[in-house]
Amino acid sequence: MKQQLLMGNEAIGRGLVEAGCTFVSAYPGTPSSEILGAVTTSMDEAGSPMHVEWSVNEKVAFESALAASYTGKRAAVIMKQVGLNVAADPFTRSTYLGVKGGFVVVVADDPGPHSSQTEQDTRLFCLFAKAPVLDPASPAEARDMVTEALELSERYEIPVVLRPTTRICHSRQNVDLRPVQDLERKAVFEKNPGRWVATPAFLTGLHGELNDKLHRISGEERFQPTATGPGRAECCIVASGIAHANVSDLLEEMGLGDRVDLYQVRMPFPLPRDFARNLARDHEKILVLEEPDAVIELQLQGKDKNILGRLTGHVPGQGELTPDVLHTILLDFLDLPEKKKNGGLQQNPPARGRRPSLCPGCPHRASFYAIKKTFPKGIYPSDIGCYTLGMNLGAVDTCHCMGACISQGAGFYHAHAQDGDDFPTIVVTIGDSTFFHAGIPALINAVVQKARIIVTILDNSTTAMTGQQPTPQHGVLADGSPGNRVVIEDIVRACGVGFLKIGDPYDLEGFSTLLREADSFIRSEKGGVAVVIARHPCLMDRKNPARQERIPMEILDDCVGCGICVQQFECPAITLDEKEKQAHIDQVLCVECGVCETVCPTGSIVRKGGAK
Repeated sequence: MKQQLLMGNEAIGRGLVEAGCTFVSAYPGTPSSEILGAVTTSMDEAGSPMHVEWSVNEKVAFESALAASYTGKRAAVIMKQVGLNVAADPFTRSTYLGVKGGFVVVVADDPGPHSSQTEQDTRLFCLFAKAPVLDPASPAEARDMVTEALELSERYEIPVVLRPTTRICHSRQNVDLRPVQDLERKAVFEKNPGRWVATPAFLTGLHGELNDKLHRISGEERFQPTATGPGRAECCIVASGIAHANVSDLLEEMGLGDRVDLYQVRMPFPLPRDFARNLARDHEKILVLEEPDAVIELQLQGKDKNILGRLTGHVPGQGELTPDVLHTILLDFLDLPEKKKNGGLQQNPPARGRRPSLCPGCPHRASFYAIKKTFPKGIYPSDIGCYTLGMNLGAVDTCHCMGACISQGAGFYHAHAQDGDDFPTIVVTIGDSTFFHAGIPALINAVVQKARIIVTILDNSTTAMTGQQPTPQHGVLADGSPGNRVVIEDIVRACGVGFLKIGDPYDLEGFSTLLREADSFIRSEKGGVAVVIARHPCLMDRKNPARQERIPMEILDDCVGCGICVQQFECPAITLDEKEKQAHIDQVLCVECGVCETVCPTGSIVRKGGAK
């Protein structure tokens, strides 16, 4: 069988195609973003037509794929853990109403967290929603679990969640490439209002059926925990996900494989029903290792007094269970002598961190600079995306969740306006993709409630942070084929906005003029919400057809080293020699956007070969 080195996300995408999925939708979000791209890479091998889409948000993606499963076809939806918050409403109801064709919900968790606003555990969400969840410990296992999840889903007519974590999504492993299944299913929707409409009169009965399904699933032989070790050792470890892979390697490295029984829990909810009883019977001391929260441990509590884990303080209450963290936990759990501690993992000094920054030439940097210079006493609510890094520039005061910036901006306005005095200029910044995701309802509400705020839509023509996925304004589908365009300014006008201007933030003076016009509008007699679209393509997007004018720059010797280009504009291509009072341009990093020419107050940054 042919093998290929695949990233975990690529393995999951490959698994969806191999398993005969014909409908896959997603909203990008690290660490899940590459899965849909992997589906499009393999979809040509599918015998049946496939539909793949980047939806405008996770709720829409979930509902679309769910409907496809109602027709008997296999379907999947992909998101990151905080995306499940957006899809919570259809997710919780779908366990009651069930599915027909297999339906797998891939939710990638981010213990750490490395690129998320929370460290939430999707397994707890599954416990709350009563959805079975599978927890892979490697990329290959994640691919295998796709098929297992779909088969389980079809057997019990229930959505099944596959929960990889960052270390699974982004690690690589040789994976067997299996034949793609062509299930040859035709869409057939069987009308059944009692189930698919499910008014409250039906829900008590459906809840009972759901509980019965979970009870039967917990007895599924194929999802019973597997064990390695001597068998009935005094001490045992129960682990799931990447924590199992890491602790398995550690036990082997420390020569402890014959002292401890290690159980891998592949289905943390519903926990196999006989597992807890058998643990209590066979072992005196039990350690539970899982991340980021205590889902398995929570289900074991009350079954045995010797269950140790996050809830008992024997495992840190938050964060990743990396090998060095696990090593310390094992030493304490197994009460190893000090010399053993020194014989364990080599402790490397912590790596020196570097503050993340917007890319050289990023148009968002110019937008933030113009906003800050134009309204130095303004309030700046912002949102989730690359542009969150505008906080380094002093141009982002708040960042909560997708689309919240406009609502927060309106809240700031009303709180100040009700005092009867003048109100501060409130400049909201939101990316184009985030605007489509969750900004539109908030914009409508701000207009209706007569908020007087400036909403700056940072339109770089892509979903940049997660890997350049297209937005609806592109008119490009997930497989690269043409779709229909939905234009931002048309939506803005339809929301009732009375002021709309579009400018290029690279033109700092011109863009600042637009901002001042917007401020005049919101303070006018008929003022309301003003929208300014800052439009310039992301320079990292290779698919973008726009040609970037290149303006080679240099710094003259009369630079006084004021540091504005470094500290306030924060271009990574410019460094400051404070001893020599001289700034320098790193020509390797510089993308020759030329914006720094306007930023320099002394005119020492000039076009190469041009007059000062």
